[in-house]
Amino acid sequence: MKILKDILYKVAIEAVHGTTDIAISKIEFDSRKIELNDVFVAIKGTLSNGHDYIEKALSLGAIAIICEELPSNIVNGVTYIKVKDTNEALAFLSANYFDNPSHNIKLVGVTGTNGKTTIASLLYQLFKKAGYKVGLLSTVKIMVDNDEYKATHTTPDSLMLNYYLDKMIGAGCEFCFMEVSSHGIHQKRTEALQFVGGVFTNLSHDHLDYHNTFAEYRDVKKSFFDGLAKDAFAITNIDDKNGAIMLQNTKAKKLSYALKSYADYKAQILENQLSGLLLKINDNEVWVKLIGSFNAYNLLAIYGVAVELGIDKMEALRLLSELESVSGRFQFIVSDLKITAIVDYAHTPDALENVLKTIEDIRTKNEQLITVVGCGGDRDKTKRPIMANIASSLSDKAIFTSDNPRTENPETIIEEMEKGVEPQNFKKTVSILDRKQAIKTACQLANPNDIILIAGKGHETYQEINGLRYDFDDLKIITELLQQLNK
Repeated sequence: MKILKDILYKVAIEAVHGTTDIAISKIEFDSRKIELNDVFVAIKGTLSNGHDYIEKALSLGAIAIICEELPSNIVNGVTYIKVKDTNEALAFLSANYFDNPSHNIKLVGVTGTNGKTTIASLLYQLFKKAGYKVGLLSTVKIMVDNDEYKATHTTPDSLMLNYYLDKMIGAGCEFCFMEVSSHGIHQKRTEALQFVGGVFTNLSHDHLDYHNTFAEYRDVKKSFFDGLAKDAFAITNIDDKNGAIMLQNTKAKKLSYALKSYADYKAQILENQLSGLLLKINDNEVWVKLIGSFNAYNLLAIYGVAVELGIDKMEALRLLSELESVSGRFQFIVSDLKITAIVDYAHTPDALENVLKTIEDIRTKNEQLITVVGCGGDRDKTKRPIMANIASSLSDKAIFTSDNPRTENPETIIEEMEKGVEPQNFKKTVSILDRKQAIKTACQLANPNDIILIAGKGHETYQEINGLRYDFDDLKIITELLQQLNK
């Protein structure tokens, strides 16, 4: 049991009704999870307002309410605490409840549009190979040293973040590598965490349905670096025009990485093949198993973080050479008929273009490139025609299909994609509503030595339609279809 007043440290309190000298069981922001003597934090979300569920929380046994607006009916024996921002309050309450676990682990946050999962996951992999106990908070999964947990968000809510960080401390983890999304920053989920370092990957068209403007999206990312302490480090991709902006107001040690510019961590691509990359990093050559210039950037960031966290430079290069690709990130298989299938999470225009240009760099031009791509429903609609334009321009054939339509009509999504196709590319495109059929069609169109790219879902093992999730795994489906072709 915790005492309420002890977990209110750093919470910006505007008013208190009742006593804070009471024992509480746990903190919840979902009224359905409330039990006797819990604290209920009323969050104003995009779909619902927690203030509407205060009475329900009380009926289930809540002993304290944290809210932005005090209810008209104040119940005797219940403590009400009015705050300006319940998201921020939840962040500090959660950290205090779990005894501020981020202060006892070296926590590194990775933010940007693309590359977050790869960098965080491969840092976890590298430090495990170096012999450390390590934690990971990523889109793909959560790792507490060797124990794996399911991830539901890129950046979990404040309670879950501190819960898992606390488990990592208990497991003896020295480091944790974490994806930090713009949603997570904006909703103050990371507000009470102490980071020893931050990484900026790049910034491109994404989440404008949530942030409204690109400038707002950029500034939310920047606020993460603004909040780093002076004894932390901030390492940024200086080849991205927004890279320097991230460092403008940070107190942290400023570092950079680049392929094209002068930087603290600099790389040159000497060879780029389907089997890997030969890189020259700060005058030392290293062969790595990952592919493409976008992965050269990711590996540079990983190398920089490893060195800043105390790993010897040559040992860091050796460990880089052993890293394996992350689930759903440029994963490829080659069939007996020599058809290469690539599955990638690319779901933004920039990511799709990077993957297609990488394939262009490593192909012989004697084969055809067939791209299967869709766009998610209930998300930024403006990127749909852009992605269709990229797919149809940089592929020999482009098949538009469903991604996760969610509550939208998938036909409407595809029609919005089709508007981006330029006249000269009309004959290269076909639209197939059913994603499995689209992948099957790509296999039927492919000849020996051709390349099939299946973009958009990557590591996901489901398809979300009208609020329900159905089993769907791009890699599993393409593997089965190619095996059938082999026969």
